[in-house]
Amino acid sequence: MLFFDLRRNQRLAARRSPMFDKNRFARLLMGFMVAFWAAYLLFFGVMIALAFREGITHLEPYHVLNKGLLIFLVIDFLIRLLMSTPVQDIRPLLLLPVSRKRVMSCLLIESALDSYNLFFLFFFVPFALLTVTRFYGLTGVLSYAVGIWLLMVFNGFWSMLIRVLKRQRFAWIFLLVPVYGLLALLEFLPDKGWVTTASMYLGEGYIRGNVWAFLGTLAAIFLMGWVNYIVQIRLIHCELSRTEDTQVKHLRRYTFLNRYGRVGEYMQLELKMIFRNKSPRSQFWGFITIMCMFAAFLWFDIYGEGSYMNNFVCLYCYCVLGLITLSQIMAVEGNYIDGLMVHKESLFDLMRAKYYVQCLFLVIPFLFNLIAVGRGTLPLLMPVGYLFFTMGPVFALMMQLAVYNNKTAPLNTGLMGRKQGNSMYQTLLVGTCFTVPLLINKLLTLFLPPTYAYITLGVLGLATVATHKYWIRNIYHRFLHRRYANMEGFRTTR
Repeated sequence: MLFFDLRRNQRLAARRSPMFDKNRFARLLMGFMVAFWAAYLLFFGVMIALAFREGITHLEPYHVLNKGLLIFLVIDFLIRLLMSTPVQDIRPLLLLPVSRKRVMSCLLIESALDSYNLFFLFFFVPFALLTVTRFYGLTGVLSYAVGIWLLMVFNGFWSMLIRVLKRQRFAWIFLLVPVYGLLALLEFLPDKGWVTTASMYLGEGYIRGNVWAFLGTLAAIFLMGWVNYIVQIRLIHCELSRTEDTQVKHLRRYTFLNRYGRVGEYMQLELKMIFRNKSPRSQFWGFITIMCMFAAFLWFDIYGEGSYMNNFVCLYCYCVLGLITLSQIMAVEGNYIDGLMVHKESLFDLMRAKYYVQCLFLVIPFLFNLIAVGRGTLPLLMPVGYLFFTMGPVFALMMQLAVYNNKTAPLNTGLMGRKQGNSMYQTLLVGTCFTVPLLINKLLTLFLPPTYAYITLGVLGLATVATHKYWIRNIYHRFLHRRYANMEGFRTTR
């Protein structure tokens, strides 16, 4: 009964939230994206089944796919890193006359039964219908689907553990190194393919309905669920007692910025906000990690020379941190917007400081992309052109959200922070900034050689940077025009 009561209360809380109507567009867009990717997985499952059947003769197609189950688990793990955890949802329930242990158990069960665990079946079920049915019938397909679902449940608990620990202290993300490093050693060092062989036999055990395969997976699920239960129960107490709030280990003042006057003071405020507060700090290091991972794709030429995916990944390295931060521009300031409005004329300098800090952060992906240039996988003008174009038109477009953002972003809510939905403007502008530069570059290459196309992107970016005071002042005046409506929104969402 407690499980069903919690489910009902969560649905009612979501519908009663003041953000329910404002996030309607984001929910519709998310539903469209889920339908798109589900159709894509269906198509991909059919095509892979046909390709394996025609191209591989010494193994059955499902044997080949089962060898790569770890790849699907890693992709699923990376997607889940952006999701919430049960410990984030438990704070409103702590005042109830119910044991927090029972509540946590129910929330973990709810995570195991989450419909997202079934999402990859859009790929595996059509694949199995084309490859497994002729040997084991529909029973084999059903058994295989149940086995894949159990694997995704286990992977969900493993991802949840890392998310919980990472949000408490980012260094826990390095727990992935020994785990996946050991799997890589078992696969590549002996040159025997132990991991792929084990996953092939596990997948075949699911198809054959082998009891031991299912019992082993269930045991792993219960073990990982128990570890999550112990860790999250302890972190609830740590979060509520606020034991870490009084421990300041490093106090950085950034005094070298004092020479730049009020803009320098606001740049200090921006840097302190990012590196001293839990939510911005976790977000910063999380996206730096994602940027490093995508930069590694360029270093090792994963997509091949001449592939247009290299353009996307190069642009993504520049945009991933700036777009996520600027999509919430002025949202963090919503925590103390009343104090800022006392000297509202200084908001122009605040916006300039935010722009300068984000431009400085672009040095990090540029240095990573230079490694790919040194390895010969990228031409030098590609990262240079995208650097200036991101610094110019992309950031100029994203900073327009300062006029429309009116939801306060949390600073130190940590594990049990509120969920931040995206507005229609945020969703549209982020999607535009990830696609329009690539489209512009593609159009330029129709009329110009790639070298001149990248030079044109760089010139457009430099022109926008040179005029940044004018368009930032325009944003500032429009923000002041809407200040009362925005301040009301900031106050109601604190």
